[in-house]
Amino acid sequence: MEAVFATLVGLFFAAAIYLMLSKFSIRIMLGIAILGNAVNLLLFTAGRMTREVPPIIPTGADTLNADAANPLPQALILTAIVISFSFLAFLLVLTYRAYQDLKTDDTGKMRVAEPEQRPLPPLGY
Repeated sequence: MEAVFATLVGLFFAAAIYLMLSKFSIRIMLGIAILGNAVNLLLFTAGRMTREVPPIIPTGADTLNADAANPLPQALILTAIVISFSFLAFLLVLTYRAYQDLKTDDTGKMRVAEPEQRPLPPLGY
């Protein structure tokens, strides 16, 4: 089962990099979202995927069984989901405001829409 998830992680990373190299801000944002999901799936796969033994310490024991799933990546993934959701909400608002102000989604045209910087006049002493 890990081989299937490893392949899926590779596909997610490839799709995320392809989208993030685009010149449109919506595609870049979708690429960042897919990249976050790829990292979460990578952590989940690395933390052992077993259904037989849950990550619960049995009564009278001090540690987990050797064949139990590692609970630390699962806790990290829960935290990362919340952080990536808030980051994606911020990016969505930022992209929407940029589209409202500049009337374009193309990052190349956004660069052209910047006002030209005039040099400051020399200080007269």
